[in-house]
Amino acid sequence: MYLILVIVAALAALGFAAYNFFFVKKLDEGTSAMQEIAAAIREGANAFINYEYKVLYLVVAVVAVIMAVVTSWESAVALVIGSIMSGCAGFVGMRIATYANVRVSNEARVTRKLGKTLQVAFRGGSVMGLCVAGFALLGLSIVFLIFGFGMGQLNAENFVSTTNWMGVSFVPFTMTMSGYALGCSIVAMFNRVGGGIYTKAADMGADLVGKTEAHIPEDDPRNPATIADNVGDNVGDVAGMGADLYESYCGSILATAALGAAAFSSAGSEALQIKAVMAPMLIAAVGILLSILGIFLVRTKEGATMRELLRSLGVGVNFSSLLIAAATFGILCLLGVENWVGLSFSVITGLVAGIVIGQATEYFTSHSYKPTQKIAGSAQTGPATVIIAGIGSGMISTAIPVVTIGVAIILAYLCAIGFDIENMMAPQNMSMGLYGIGIAAVGMLSTLGITLATDAYGPIADNAGGNAEMSGLGPEVRKRTDALDALGNTTAATGKGFAIGSAALTALALLASYIEEIRIGLIHNGVTMLEMSDGTMRFVQDASILDFMEYYRVSLMNPTVLIGVFIGAMMSFLFCGLTMNAVGRAAQSMVEEVRRQFREIKGILTGEGTPDYARCVAISTRGAQREMLFPSLLAIAAPVVVGLVFGVAGVMGLLVGGLSSGFVLAVFMANAGGAWDNAKKMVEEGHFGGKGSDCHRATVVGDTVGDPFKDTSGPSLNILIKLMSMVAIVMAGLTVAFHLF
Repeated sequence: MYLILVIVAALAALGFAAYNFFFVKKLDEGTSAMQEIAAAIREGANAFINYEYKVLYLVVAVVAVIMAVVTSWESAVALVIGSIMSGCAGFVGMRIATYANVRVSNEARVTRKLGKTLQVAFRGGSVMGLCVAGFALLGLSIVFLIFGFGMGQLNAENFVSTTNWMGVSFVPFTMTMSGYALGCSIVAMFNRVGGGIYTKAADMGADLVGKTEAHIPEDDPRNPATIADNVGDNVGDVAGMGADLYESYCGSILATAALGAAAFSSAGSEALQIKAVMAPMLIAAVGILLSILGIFLVRTKEGATMRELLRSLGVGVNFSSLLIAAATFGILCLLGVENWVGLSFSVITGLVAGIVIGQATEYFTSHSYKPTQKIAGSAQTGPATVIIAGIGSGMISTAIPVVTIGVAIILAYLCAIGFDIENMMAPQNMSMGLYGIGIAAVGMLSTLGITLATDAYGPIADNAGGNAEMSGLGPEVRKRTDALDALGNTTAATGKGFAIGSAALTALALLASYIEEIRIGLIHNGVTMLEMSDGTMRFVQDASILDFMEYYRVSLMNPTVLIGVFIGAMMSFLFCGLTMNAVGRAAQSMVEEVRRQFREIKGILTGEGTPDYARCVAISTRGAQREMLFPSLLAIAAPVVVGLVFGVAGVMGLLVGGLSSGFVLAVFMANAGGAWDNAKKMVEEGHFGGKGSDCHRATVVGDTVGDPFKDTSGPSLNILIKLMSMVAIVMAGLTVAFHLF
């Protein structure tokens, strides 16, 4: 019965997404010039995503074969299902984005109403948000139906650990769901990294040569890289962000389900365990339905300020959040989950944390507030001070998200255990507390349908402005598209903050799930008792997480743990370095190409010649495909290698080091990049000399530095910390069975 409700919610989301898709698609595309530009963007985006998916699914096939050998064929099939569902969500979202951009610019041209234009852009973005949530829950439901019920993996007699031919032990259904999550993670890594490299190579090439050297406006049709730049907005900021949050969404649900099964195992009731497993899926399902209601509330008026536009989007998000908070009490009460009141407050903790992180990100990245205004003002003394101010502001901005996540973790934990502070580290309390943290992550992501819609709206508005500029629609149209574009920059930064926060909570839940997999591995390797440091013995089946920490000597004094922590911290910086250099190399090729075309194709800058847009699209495509493979494979390989060498203690250190450093570094990079971008927008609106001034050129340099910060390296860290956790869980049995130290 519970699963039926989840399926209904998933189908409702996909149905409404389809309605909005065709609503937007049937709108007029405008003039022939507008249609031609839109077709070029669509063609470039499709070419990239088709090529990327060929490489992606080759990797998926290889990983699936390895999983079939190392674990089970069921987990391999689930991995393929997860990757297909995530890929479908990204493809549909990118597709509507390429259809919506020209229709938004035409709406601004025909109606000349900001409210109507915002509606079209937001409904286009809602397709991405609803597709991600809908496909995620539909995919999970399919796996539950096929393997959980159809093949009996959820039956009591089968919900026990087994050992494969390699001696690797696992619970079949747990491993199957882990395979599904790993498939989502692989797609997220490729879409985020590949799309990020693509979009920033094109964007940097267009800005560095077009704005600073040729002194032509952004999205000017004379710039050869402008089509590639617009293509990149779709493949990076739509498909990439969608895959990122798809992974967090599924990861939080699955990790919480596993923690729920463990937390209620002592009750001796299979029915209660099933309810604890289904609770996060039901909360997510209700969240989808209430997100749909929130989408209808997004409205604005003509001449709205930036703050008023942000408030318009906030109305929908906050309305959905309030209703989900209220609905959670009803869901957990009806399920009859132990301490349902406390767990409901854990969900609310996650919801509030998501809102706080979003608001903090808005404050540090929107030019309506002092931090970004100060960065824009620093342009009066040149690009160096712009860069220094942006780095400083980005570093300071990490404080609020870190404190918020810290408070959310402890509150979610305490709510789940009824604020039994004196016994908060008791085994049963710890299990319930970790379940509370997991369900807080589910709560934060329960509004995904509308929060991702506000993020995906941004690239659509950006492309709409580009189409208006390239089609010569005039300043009145551009004024409206620029207002929506500036709003999109802020919502994109807010979305990245939300993605980072959810990644931190999800990764923590996955870390706890890793211990449960270790328990299974020990049992089937013949270890039934744990010898503690004081000589006492514990049954593996009854051992708490703290017992496992003691058994494996997970302490800062253990060299293998310290090495793991250092490797985890290093992975964050190494990964950022690799992706930053990848963007730099691809951007260098783009700069050289744009310069060559300005030099060799006569009449481009006078409007008499036609740039070779296709060549720039091809350069970005080749650069992204070439550069994304090594960082992606490194993220997959790191937990396996560390596990085989340093064992469980080393992997625990790796995950902790990666989570802590990756979270803070991701917040810094995303907020610094967003602030630089909006500082440039502030100058372009007429402040400090306006477009073409020395201040403008200084902020363009800052924005160029910030591009890979906010759209490639920073967001990719979300996936890194989750992917390493997911690979560690899948390979837990192998780590227990085979390790050097």
